[in-house]
Amino acid sequence: MTSPSEPKESLSNNPGLHSTPDEATKGYFMQQTMYRIKDPKVSLDFYSRVLGMSLLKRLDFPENKFSLYFMGYENLEAAPTNPTERTVWTFAQKATIELTHNWGTESDPEFKGYHNGNSEPRGFGHIGITVDDTYKACERFERLGVEFMKKPDDGKMKGIAFIRDPDGYLIEIFDLKIIGTVTSTGS
Repeated sequence: MTSPSEPKESLSNNPGLHSTPDEATKGYFMQQTMYRIKDPKVSLDFYSRVLGMSLLKRLDFPENKFSLYFMGYENLEAAPTNPTERTVWTFAQKATIELTHNWGTESDPEFKGYHNGNSEPRGFGHIGITVDDTYKACERFERLGVEFMKKPDDGKMKGIAFIRDPDGYLIEIFDLKIIGTVTSTGS
């Protein structure tokens, strides 16, 4: 139980939390989350046209029959044109999405899709995208035919939405105005 006199983030309220990261981890950062995708044409359209991400780097592995597409919100004008330097630059960016395509899944009628983490057994939940205005973003998503799991005014948590990408992975949509009001009630 949380002590009322201590912030929820304090060491006393979070057994196992270390107050100071090990010096050896000083340069670590969250670089990517990987999703397996059925059809790159469909997924690249969704992440670029619907969510506004750019393709930072594509890596193909013909011997293993798969491709990786690194998507993010980086300024592509800052990206090097040299392929090796572009790869290093891509892996230096924070919070990218790695879309992994195993060749042939897009045309395999027997392919059932990937587990999205939200059906049983539950595991991985979602990624989150900050937008300027949740309601305006969701109006646009509706016009684009995006599938919703939760619209901004559904349920108890107002102003937060959940959409599905083409493979069924959940994406939380929120803006900073809404998050400030939602988290203040949850302290």
